[in-house]
Amino acid sequence: MLVKTEASMMRKYHSPNLSRNQCGSSKVQTFDAALPLVWSIIKQFDNPRSYKGFIKTCTILAGNGTGVGSVRELELVSGLAGKTITEKLDDLDDASCLMIVSRIGGDDMLENYKSTITLHESEKDEHGGMSKTVLIESYVVDIPSWSCKEDTCYFADTIIGFNLRSLAKLITTLASHTLSNFEAC
Repeated sequence: MLVKTEASMMRKYHSPNLSRNQCGSSKVQTFDAALPLVWSIIKQFDNPRSYKGFIKTCTILAGNGTGVGSVRELELVSGLAGKTITEKLDDLDDASCLMIVSRIGGDDMLENYKSTITLHESEKDEHGGMSKTVLIESYVVDIPSWSCKEDTCYFADTIIGFNLRSLAKLITTLASHTLSNFEAC
Protein backbone atom coordinates (compact mmCIF):
# COMPACT_ATOMS: atom_id res chain seq x y z
CA MET A 1 0.00 0.00 0.00
CA LEU A 2 1.34 3.40 -0.98
CA VAL A 3 1.36 6.24 1.51
CA LYS A 4 -0.11 9.61 0.50
CA THR A 5 3.20 11.06 -0.68
CA GLU A 6 3.93 8.04 -2.85
CA ALA A 7 0.41 8.06 -4.30
CA SER A 8 0.68 11.74 -5.21
CA MET A 9 4.11 11.12 -6.78
CA MET A 10 2.62 8.22 -8.78
CA ARG A 11 -0.04 10.56 -10.16
CA LYS A 12 2.40 13.40 -10.84
CA TYR A 13 5.41 11.54 -12.29
CA HIS A 14 4.47 7.94 -13.00
CA SER A 15 1.13 8.13 -14.86
CA PRO A 16 2.05 9.13 -18.43
CA ASN A 17 -0.39 9.46 -21.31
CA LEU A 18 0.59 6.72 -23.74
CA SER A 19 0.01 6.85 -27.47
CA ARG A 20 -1.16 3.76 -29.38
CA ASN A 21 2.40 2.79 -30.28
CA GLN A 22 3.77 3.11 -26.75
CA CYS A 23 3.76 1.04 -23.62
CA GLY A 24 4.96 1.63 -20.10
CA SER A 25 4.96 0.31 -16.61
CA SER A 26 6.18 1.12 -13.13
CA LYS A 27 8.03 -0.87 -10.51
CA VAL A 28 8.17 -0.21 -6.78
CA GLN A 29 11.08 -1.34 -4.60
CA THR A 30 11.44 -0.81 -0.85
CA PHE A 31 14.86 -0.64 0.77
CA ASP A 32 15.70 -1.05 4.46
CA ALA A 33 17.91 2.00 4.29
CA ALA A 34 17.70 5.76 4.70
CA LEU A 35 16.69 7.80 1.68
CA PRO A 36 20.00 9.74 1.45
CA LEU A 37 21.94 6.48 1.04
CA VAL A 38 19.69 5.19 -1.74
CA TRP A 39 19.62 8.57 -3.49
CA SER A 40 23.42 8.82 -3.37
CA ILE A 41 23.61 5.71 -5.57
CA ILE A 42 20.67 6.45 -7.89
CA LYS A 43 21.71 9.98 -8.80
CA GLN A 44 25.13 8.93 -10.13
CA PHE A 45 24.34 9.36 -13.83
CA ASP A 46 28.05 8.98 -14.54
CA ASN A 47 28.28 5.64 -12.68
CA PRO A 48 25.33 3.38 -13.58
CA ARG A 49 27.60 0.34 -13.41
CA SER A 50 27.48 0.50 -9.61
CA TYR A 51 24.25 -1.52 -9.79
CA LYS A 52 23.31 -2.05 -13.45
CA GLY A 53 24.94 -5.33 -14.38
CA PHE A 54 24.19 -5.21 -18.12
CA ILE A 55 26.54 -2.25 -18.61
CA LYS A 56 30.13 -2.93 -19.61
CA THR A 57 31.33 0.70 -19.82
CA CYS A 58 29.94 4.21 -19.38
CA THR A 59 31.44 7.15 -21.28
CA ILE A 60 30.29 10.73 -20.72
CA LEU A 61 29.85 12.38 -24.13
CA ALA A 62 28.51 15.77 -23.03
CA GLY A 63 28.26 17.70 -19.78
CA ASN A 64 29.97 16.86 -16.54
CA GLY A 65 28.17 13.55 -15.99
CA THR A 66 26.23 14.79 -12.98
CA GLY A 67 24.22 17.73 -14.30
CA VAL A 68 21.05 18.04 -16.34
CA GLY A 69 21.86 17.83 -20.05
CA SER A 70 24.74 15.38 -19.55
CA VAL A 71 24.88 12.61 -22.14
CA ARG A 72 26.34 9.14 -21.62
CA GLU A 73 27.08 6.25 -23.92
CA LEU A 74 26.66 2.82 -22.41
CA GLU A 75 28.37 -0.22 -23.88
CA LEU A 76 26.31 -3.28 -23.07
CA VAL A 77 27.64 -6.70 -22.10
CA SER A 78 27.53 -9.25 -24.89
CA GLY A 79 24.43 -11.37 -25.23
CA LEU A 80 21.93 -8.50 -25.04
CA ALA A 81 19.84 -7.26 -27.94
CA GLY A 82 22.15 -4.38 -28.72
CA LYS A 83 25.68 -3.12 -28.17
CA THR A 84 25.31 0.54 -27.16
CA ILE A 85 22.80 2.97 -25.71
CA THR A 86 23.08 6.77 -25.58
CA GLU A 87 21.13 8.49 -22.80
CA LYS A 88 20.53 12.07 -21.70
CA LEU A 89 19.91 13.27 -18.14
CA ASP A 90 16.69 15.29 -18.51
CA ASP A 91 16.09 16.12 -14.86
CA LEU A 92 17.87 15.59 -11.56
CA ASP A 93 16.27 17.16 -8.50
CA ASP A 94 17.95 16.51 -5.15
CA ALA A 95 15.14 18.17 -3.19
CA SER A 96 12.47 15.92 -4.72
CA CYS A 97 14.73 12.89 -5.26
CA LEU A 98 13.66 12.82 -8.91
CA MET A 99 15.69 11.59 -11.88
CA ILE A 100 14.48 11.48 -15.50
CA VAL A 101 16.60 9.89 -18.22
CA SER A 102 15.82 9.64 -21.95
CA ARG A 103 17.35 7.25 -24.43
CA ILE A 104 18.49 9.32 -27.43
CA GLY A 105 20.35 6.68 -29.42
CA GLY A 106 21.56 3.15 -29.54
CA ASP A 107 20.95 -0.16 -31.23
CA ASP A 108 18.75 -1.94 -28.69
CA MET A 109 14.99 -2.46 -29.02
CA LEU A 110 13.92 0.22 -26.53
CA GLU A 111 13.38 3.15 -28.88
CA ASN A 112 12.36 6.50 -27.38
CA TYR A 113 12.64 5.03 -23.89
CA LYS A 114 12.17 7.49 -21.02
CA SER A 115 12.62 6.50 -17.37
CA THR A 116 11.45 8.40 -14.29
CA ILE A 117 12.71 7.51 -10.82
CA THR A 118 11.44 9.01 -7.58
CA LEU A 119 12.41 8.13 -4.01
CA HIS A 120 10.23 8.51 -0.94
CA GLU A 121 10.72 7.88 2.74
CA SER A 122 8.16 5.34 3.92
CA GLU A 123 6.06 5.82 7.00
CA LYS A 124 7.67 4.30 10.06
CA ASP A 125 5.89 1.41 11.71
CA GLU A 126 4.10 1.82 15.05
CA HIS A 127 7.35 1.03 16.89
CA GLY A 128 9.24 3.87 15.14
CA GLY A 129 11.38 1.26 13.37
CA MET A 130 14.24 1.65 10.95
CA SER A 131 13.94 4.15 8.12
CA LYS A 132 12.88 2.68 4.79
CA THR A 133 13.05 4.14 1.33
CA VAL A 134 10.58 3.48 -1.46
CA LEU A 135 11.81 3.77 -5.05
CA ILE A 136 9.34 4.07 -7.91
CA GLU A 137 10.66 3.65 -11.44
CA SER A 138 8.38 4.06 -14.41
CA TYR A 139 9.04 4.15 -18.12
CA VAL A 140 7.49 4.88 -21.48
CA VAL A 141 8.82 3.28 -24.66
CA ASP A 142 7.80 2.94 -28.29
CA ILE A 143 6.60 -0.49 -29.36
CA PRO A 144 8.73 -1.62 -32.33
CA SER A 145 6.79 -2.42 -35.51
CA TRP A 146 8.14 -5.98 -35.36
CA SER A 147 7.06 -6.56 -31.76
CA CYS A 148 4.00 -6.21 -29.54
CA LYS A 149 3.14 -4.35 -26.34
CA GLU A 150 3.47 -7.43 -24.11
CA ASP A 151 6.92 -8.41 -25.40
CA THR A 152 8.25 -4.84 -25.28
CA CYS A 153 7.05 -4.31 -21.71
CA TYR A 154 8.29 -7.76 -20.68
CA PHE A 155 11.79 -6.94 -21.97
CA ALA A 156 11.90 -3.53 -20.23
CA ASP A 157 10.38 -4.91 -17.00
CA THR A 158 12.98 -7.71 -16.94
CA ILE A 159 15.88 -5.26 -17.25
CA ILE A 160 14.44 -2.93 -14.59
CA GLY A 161 13.70 -5.85 -12.26
CA PHE A 162 17.26 -7.13 -12.59
CA ASN A 163 18.65 -3.64 -11.90
CA LEU A 164 16.43 -3.14 -8.85
CA ARG A 165 17.42 -6.52 -7.37
CA SER A 166 21.08 -5.64 -7.93
CA LEU A 167 20.53 -2.22 -6.34
CA ALA A 168 18.81 -3.86 -3.35
CA LYS A 169 21.86 -6.09 -2.78
CA LEU A 170 24.20 -3.09 -2.99
CA ILE A 171 22.05 -0.98 -0.64
CA THR A 172 21.79 -3.85 1.87
CA THR A 173 25.57 -4.21 1.87
CA LEU A 174 26.17 -0.47 2.21
CA ALA A 175 23.48 -0.04 4.89
CA SER A 176 24.83 -2.89 7.01
CA HIS A 177 28.40 -1.57 6.61
CA THR A 178 27.25 1.94 7.59
CA LEU A 179 25.31 0.58 10.57
CA SER A 180 28.24 -1.54 11.81
CA ASN A 181 30.57 1.48 11.53
CA PHE A 182 28.06 3.56 13.48
CA GLU A 183 27.75 0.90 16.20
CA ALA A 184 31.56 0.73 16.49
CA CYS A 185 31.73 4.38 17.59
